[in-house]
Amino acid sequence: EDFLNLIFKAMMKDSLNSSHPVSSAVQSSEQIEEMFDALSYTKGASLLLMLKHYLTKDVFQAGIEVYLHNHNYRTAQSDDLWDSMNEITNGTLDVKKMMKTWIVHKGFPLVTVVRKGKIISVQQEKFLYRVEPENWTSDASYLWHIPLTYITNRCNFTHCTNAYLLDQKSGT
Repeated sequence: EDFLNLIFKAMMKDSLNSSHPVSSAVQSSEQIEEMFDALSYTKGASLLLMLKHYLTKDVFQAGIEVYLHNHNYRTAQSDDLWDSMNEITNGTLDVKKMMKTWIVHKGFPLVTVVRKGKIISVQQEKFLYRVEPENWTSDASYLWHIPLTYITNRCNFTHCTNAYLLDQKSGT
């Protein structure tokens, strides 16, 4: 419950246009200090949980092990983690490409789902809680690669592996 409260607080902050990406280029030590705030850590943890759920626990664990082995006693960058995950998925999923959309954009998407008979349509747009005119920027180009999991009447949530990667503005 405490973790969920932290996530919801971070999402509230991240839903403002004054938010910042989890990862960005920095020019000064002050900018580095600004990057390491509760939003970055909480959002980062949430993104890793999302990735773990999408890849499955075993694949995610194997990717972490490869990452730790490859970068033992050395410095690393976020791309190094994604490269380790790509190594484990054997090119079936470009984890780096997917996760870059989450760490270089501020905010998060709102996914709208519409069902018409057996057809499910999904659409994404940037979610803004409140527009702050002094910090407003156009977010028309924001596009996330959103891993969606779903269940059907043929499976239950704990044994269901149905997944769809929404990597366009909309999909069916």
